[in-house]
Amino acid sequence: MVEVSKMLIEEGIDQFKCSTIAEAEMLAMSNAKDVLLAYQPVGPKLQRWVKLIQEYPNTHFACIVDHSSSIKNLAELAKELSIELYIYFDINVGMGRTGASQDQIDGLWESLQNYPNLHLEGVHGYDGHIHDPDLKIREKESDACYKILKEVFDKLQVRSKDTLKMVIGGSPSFTTHSNRKDVVCSPGTFVFWDWGYRQKIPEQKFEYAAVLLTRVISIINETRICIDLGYKAVASDPPLPRVKFLNADDAIPAFQSEEHLVLDVKDSKDYPLGKILYAVPTHVCPTVALYDRVSVIKDHQKIATWQVIGRSRMLNI
Repeated sequence: MVEVSKMLIEEGIDQFKCSTIAEAEMLAMSNAKDVLLAYQPVGPKLQRWVKLIQEYPNTHFACIVDHSSSIKNLAELAKELSIELYIYFDINVGMGRTGASQDQIDGLWESLQNYPNLHLEGVHGYDGHIHDPDLKIREKESDACYKILKEVFDKLQVRSKDTLKMVIGGSPSFTTHSNRKDVVCSPGTFVFWDWGYRQKIPEQKFEYAAVLLTRVISIINETRICIDLGYKAVASDPPLPRVKFLNADDAIPAFQSEEHLVLDVKDSKDYPLGKILYAVPTHVCPTVALYDRVSVIKDHQKIATWQVIGRSRMLNI
């Protein structure tokens, strides 16, 4: 949301990481100074990425790459348009989703030397596989990821004439990485937080700020009710329970479908038809993207409506 992005900027945050070109455009609309696209643009997204950069000259953009063909495609397009582009080498630090291995770094560096209009800004490592509730285990795993990224960084820094950066981590590993003086941290969930991390990462004192309003729509029997909170309304990637009810401690999810969530309760008489329940999602990030707009509540009153424009995969570009 533009409003949230502007609030972060007003608090002094000037570096942002995102996953889609629409999100990058939203950040530029918010006057963000520095935006890293944590995706390597391929196919038609190459043209969109470059057009975005041209449309918002006051924002510095960079993207990640993990393959020589991406370097070649970006560089050839930049040469064709007589512009310069900025990249980070994406390093696989253990998650196994994207990123080059340490053995592939020399090849990426050699490929980059063929294209003077493409500039390496640093290395990027995302350790999203780290989420153990045990802080000591998370620290150990975060240290291991940092070690991989630092080895790559050191190898490249001696070759580069520019001062490189290390961008690392997500929310669970932020506890450890935030103590390092040589990295740029990239936690994401702190913006709204969620109940999942509230339980798993208690040492991070963020507050959840996104709450779902749902109502009782059916009373099935003496101990079972149904509410209108299906998996079209809350992230469905975590297992049940996918929410924490703020005013229904006895409610236990039985099963969920597209528009329904069936709950087991002690006494359904406590849950008349239309009763409002407030639910904090266990995974807030994809939950927010399920909504076109959100209501802003202050002192129990709605004071504004914000559009979730980053939800759209295409804005103006």
